[in-house]
Amino acid sequence: MGDVSKMNIERIVTDGDLDGLLSAAILRRVWNAVPVRFSHPAEVRRGGVDDWMTRGTAVLDLPFHPMCGLHIDHHLTNKPTPAQQIAAAEDGCNIVWEDALSAARVCFNTFQESVNLDDIATWMEMVDKLDGGKISRQEFLSEHPIVWIGRTIDATDDIYCQTILQHIVDGVMPHDLVELPIVAEKIGHAKDEFRQLQAMLDECSNVVDRMAIVRLDDKGIRTNGYLVTAHFGDQCDACMIVHGYLDSDGDDEKWPLSASFYSNSFLHENGGLFDLTQLATAFDIDGGGHANACGCRIQPLSKSLQKEDRSVDANDIERNMDAWMLMWANRS
Repeated sequence: MGDVSKMNIERIVTDGDLDGLLSAAILRRVWNAVPVRFSHPAEVRRGGVDDWMTRGTAVLDLPFHPMCGLHIDHHLTNKPTPAQQIAAAEDGCNIVWEDALSAARVCFNTFQESVNLDDIATWMEMVDKLDGGKISRQEFLSEHPIVWIGRTIDATDDIYCQTILQHIVDGVMPHDLVELPIVAEKIGHAKDEFRQLQAMLDECSNVVDRMAIVRLDDKGIRTNGYLVTAHFGDQCDACMIVHGYLDSDGDDEKWPLSASFYSNSFLHENGGLFDLTQLATAFDIDGGGHANACGCRIQPLSKSLQKEDRSVDANDIERNMDAWMLMWANRS
């Protein structure tokens, strides 16, 4: 593979969460001022970032794109085979994949000998914990600045994400970053939404067979599994969160109808009782992630739970959930 820091990287496409943002910040230390685009796995897979792809493009914390020049990731479902790595290298693309808690950790390990990342090291432990499902319930419910900065990151607010990115590249520490007016305001909104979600959970959730099922579809709210599993505690071993909009087609403000799956990492610190990627990939070829944290889009299914070639309708939510719960019921 050689020294990837010597590559001619001209642009970066990264996941629009805290892990993706830190990954981009590390690469911006190596390739100063190159443009960064925040994206998400579904957008990459449907060709939404094809216009950014050249051999000078680095793709971080996202699915592999065959036209990129550098791919850095840690997701199990994106792990390349040795043959795929060799084939990519022969075609002019370097793939860097590690079994790490975060993509930012893979970036940190890759470039720490090439550029000074001492200040970035301050971020790494908590980013690893948040992305790798290793955060404690006490830390999750704390006032830790990185926890709250992470809750403000939203890829749809590109100006804000670019601002946070530049501050981190410039070496601003987390405890100073939360004091900036733009960040303090966002954290205030995030705290209001956090309290709103906590209040909503009992109304839009139920626990079935130790799976906490949360219906946030068409509510305009998203959350990850930490809030859900912290709320239900030892009542659940995992959670399923349905979010997005049924009528999202053609509306950039509405994200697609999807589901996310998370193990209760507060209860199962070394991974869950079931590989949740089996649920995420059961019907959606673009689904995936980690065994303890993954997701997919709701798919059109027949009454017999077979995938159909049509648009998703309201009945498909229940059918997808029924199919996933059957798989969950057969866990060992």
